[in-house]
Amino acid sequence: MTAIPQGRIRRSVLVTASCALAVTGAMVLSGCGGDDPDAGTNGVGKLPPAKIQAKTRAAADAAPAVRLSGTVVTSGRTYRLDMQLKADGGTGSVTTQGAAFRLLRIGRELYLKADAGFWSHADGGDGGTGKLDGKYVKVPQRDPAYKKFSGFTDKDVLLDGLLTLHGALATDGHHADQSGTRTIRITGDNGAGGTLDVSLQGTPYPLRLVRAGDAGTLRFSDWGKNFTVEEPAKSETVDYGRQLPTS
Repeated sequence: MTAIPQGRIRRSVLVTASCALAVTGAMVLSGCGGDDPDAGTNGVGKLPPAKIQAKTRAAADAAPAVRLSGTVVTSGRTYRLDMQLKADGGTGSVTTQGAAFRLLRIGRELYLKADAGFWSHADGGDGGTGKLDGKYVKVPQRDPAYKKFSGFTDKDVLLDGLLTLHGALATDGHHADQSGTRTIRITGDNGAGGTLDVSLQGTPYPLRLVRAGDAGTLRFSDWGKNFTVEEPAKSETVDYGRQLPTS
């Protein structure tokens, strides 16, 4: 074992101590990064609110898939949604006024699945709708229900109608979503025009939306996570053959 001269040890200690002091001084001058809420983020929190909105819209449009859950209030009716969406289809559940049903869209083909109670209520009685119980009912494209419900399964249509804040845009501080992901919040008209939480980690996806006018709250997750939509088996499908009952 070779002995190290004492002078070299002292010089080494002094150099190490000097470096440590220099690093410490730099950390103090920069606030050690702890005072910067955007340290270690994707940087969108430093942008003007209009640019944040533009970036999150672009990210949402480019994502191949997303899961959307929460409530949407439209035409005086509240819909609770839990939908998986992508460019060529969507699937999930919808609940409104105590009635629950599932939607499945593959390309332009839309199916609605519900129990006998749903169909009986929609038809104002039995009306022979018992055969629809638990079946995927193909919705005719000319049926008013097609336009009404297909939008819930269309990623582009749904996000285009939702991810818009109204009024003057502003930022409303840094927050975190349910999973702990750091976010920047932007608002329209001081919140009256809606609020949108945008991820500060990775891609700046929208994560939570509070719609203007108490029109619902939605959460977005599983961005870019693919899923499969398949035509239901013929034994599980019914072609209603005429206009669906009005719900």
